[in-house]
Amino acid sequence: MKFILIILSISLLSCSRLTNDPDPRTNPDSPIMLRGDWFEDPHQIDFDQLPKIHLQHAVVSDVTEIDGVNQHNYLIHHDGKFWIMWSDGPGVEDRVGQVVKFATSEDGLHWSDPKMLTPYPPKSGPDSPHYNTRTDQGFRWIARGFWVYNDELLALTSLDEAAGFFGRSLSLRSFRWNKADQSWEDSGMIYNNAINNFPPKKLPTGEWLMSRRTYDYKMKGVEFLVGGVEAKDQWKSYPVFGSSTELDAEEPYWWVLPDGKNLMALFRDNRKSGFLYRSFSIDNGRTWSYPVRTNFPDARS
Repeated sequence: MKFILIILSISLLSCSRLTNDPDPRTNPDSPIMLRGDWFEDPHQIDFDQLPKIHLQHAVVSDVTEIDGVNQHNYLIHHDGKFWIMWSDGPGVEDRVGQVVKFATSEDGLHWSDPKMLTPYPPKSGPDSPHYNTRTDQGFRWIARGFWVYNDELLALTSLDEAAGFFGRSLSLRSFRWNKADQSWEDSGMIYNNAINNFPPKKLPTGEWLMSRRTYDYKMKGVEFLVGGVEAKDQWKSYPVFGSSTELDAEEPYWWVLPDGKNLMALFRDNRKSGFLYRSFSIDNGRTWSYPVRTNFPDARS
């Protein structure tokens, strides 16, 4: 019986490697992500020819007439309505004085007027001499997504100096929705020296996982935060080795694979390779395989 099992294992392993199909355990280095007989070069795919779905379009916030900028929008359906949050700033993205705003809708088409979710950053409002500039003498908020934690709706935001990406005082913070008075309250720190790209999601273990970039991530690379069980500010950080050497990893995104236990993460590459990179984790985000360039086309953000 042992002999048969060994032969079977070797056969399965050989089959996976012969086809070069990716596997989190046996073949994490496979570049295959997109496969089909309808294309040769993934960069020549005409995405305009893909099937289209019927949709209706609604404008939530328009700041073009005041030379403003809206970006980093996140959407959730909670407590019977849609909630949207976004970064709202002067001039160009992520300058001094940028705030986070929100709106709600019952049907996704008719939206409330935009309101402030955060206050103005410290000493960085419209009356500041640094307002609407790029300098480390002023601050900015950046929208980072909604998180339903212990039945409370939290809005995650980052705060840092607005010179580059990112400032040394970078922190990931939260605001809690007070249903009684219909307002957002400062709910404190989530993690110091961190900015995520998407809010935490549950792991098969019941823990939470989200990406982390530090203020000096361009040298250190991307990390992942695991935790959030004991408290919303209790996390451990685990690096993705190679995410600053194999590529310039940006905007990490992850999910649980269909097997219900292993994880896959994707990264954009700011070195302009033109392809997405992929890593796997077989231990719930504690370690990650070296990022591999896939054959799936990338795009600048």
